[in-house]
Amino acid sequence: MGRGIRLLIAALAATWLVSTGLLSPLPTRGDDIPWQRYRGNLHTHTLWSDGDDYPEMVALWYRDHGYDFVSFTDHNTLWRKEQWVDAANPQGGLVAYNKLKARFPEGWIDERTTATGRQQIKLKMFDEVASRVGSPGHFVIMQGEEITDRFHHCPIHFNATNLKEPIPPMGGDSVRDVIQRNTNALIAQRERTGQPMAIHVNHPNFQYGVTAEDMARVHGANLFEVYNGHTLVNNDGSEDRASAERIWDIILTRRIAELHLPLIYGLATDDAHEYHNIPSRANEPGRGWVVVIARELTPAAIIKSLERGMFYSSTGVMLDRVAPSARGIEVQVHAEEAVDYTIDFIGTRTGYDRSSEPVKTSNGFIIPTTRRYSNDIGRILRTETGTQAEYIFDPSDLYVRARVTSTRKHPNPSVTGEYERAWGQPVRGPAGWRFRPR
Repeated sequence: MGRGIRLLIAALAATWLVSTGLLSPLPTRGDDIPWQRYRGNLHTHTLWSDGDDYPEMVALWYRDHGYDFVSFTDHNTLWRKEQWVDAANPQGGLVAYNKLKARFPEGWIDERTTATGRQQIKLKMFDEVASRVGSPGHFVIMQGEEITDRFHHCPIHFNATNLKEPIPPMGGDSVRDVIQRNTNALIAQRERTGQPMAIHVNHPNFQYGVTAEDMARVHGANLFEVYNGHTLVNNDGSEDRASAERIWDIILTRRIAELHLPLIYGLATDDAHEYHNIPSRANEPGRGWVVVIARELTPAAIIKSLERGMFYSSTGVMLDRVAPSARGIEVQVHAEEAVDYTIDFIGTRTGYDRSSEPVKTSNGFIIPTTRRYSNDIGRILRTETGTQAEYIFDPSDLYVRARVTSTRKHPNPSVTGEYERAWGQPVRGPAGWRFRPR
């Protein structure tokens, strides 16, 4: 097939995707179209598990800082039962209690004193927080859960968004099996209840528990955290272990060209646990988020856009546009004064070296981690400096994604020296359409 025909096919494919809403461009400022941008966080903890603040106070933090939605994801629990905590609890303690009293002074807080003299506070349930702090069409609060599972020494966590019922950790015979069983449990609940919900794999490099090979073959889940704001999750990997971005490119390449599975999309999240004395280099809110484009601010619309890749992820860089064009991908940065930007287009092309090898110690022992693959996978195909760029597809492109890095350091980084970034979602290139999902 000639180059001109292939580019025509790519253009028609991109046009079809946009017209059907599967990949809609972010509206530029002033466009009179029904799409809107909504900023949100999908990974947040409270005193319902191992966070250090009350659920209504955490919801207020996100609302007060300009977020449009938040999903609460405490470990293996939903806010659907009676639960009391000590006012002097070891997590938030009296600092959190006094802030709660100051913000909600009139009849909101339920308190009691135990027979042993301990002062306790009743945690508010989901419906109470959603009705008091949430606002339909303005600030949406979703009930989620961090399904906290493991296989042997490997922690395997998932965030389930907009759940109706809790999902207990499902276990499994391998890391991959644990991922698949928990994914299947969410799919079963979604089909049984009819409620829109989504699942994503959390921080794959937390104790290096999940590899690219573990995630590549999973069916039914197409979201994972390419960035997590917790200080212990090793987003950037190490000399012997792949970064979360490297894992993403390996997964994308294998799913497209070898496994014929759908794309997987990359989220940025907070994984916030600590809400006092910000910034303090603890595990705090405001480090990573997604910007979803949807026709309305509802859980159903948010989840639909997430699962279709209609969002970008950010740790500070804001985008006016990141979308497929008639010829490739267009990026338009919403520029900040005195900040420069580098736009990288990253992808894999046909003919890449498919070989890989295990990572070994100097003594020859195999490290249980993502294997080493050729640099053909996840190459930087083009780099531009400035606030806008367009990548024109090559006929051999399997997929391409855009990453924007600014010269401004993150004001509250999860690791020292972190720069603000944004990630667009991968788009199949002309060659990638030959490998249709099964």
